Amino acid sequence: MGDDGQADQACEEVAFEEALGRLEAIAGALDEGNLSLQESIQLFEEGMDLVKLCQTILDSADGRIEELIELKSGVTQRVCLDDETVE
Repeated sequence: MGDDGQADQACEEVAFEEALGRLEAIAGALDEGNLSLQESIQLFEEGMDLVKLCQTILDSADGRIEELIELKSGVTQRVCLDDETVE
């Protein structure tokens, strides 16, 4: 898995950072309220797609963390990224 795994992770990080940045820009544009209804709807739709993408990437990262914990400790633990840990 070596280099391929690291390359995939790097691509995910870039995709996540780019998606999150675009999502922040969309939120700012919608917050300003200077857009037409049609533009607002289009940006909202794009934002929802970006939220789904970000959630997919975060879910994947969460799964990798679980695998690493299991490999290192031999015990399966569920680690949530929002400061909650469920064993």
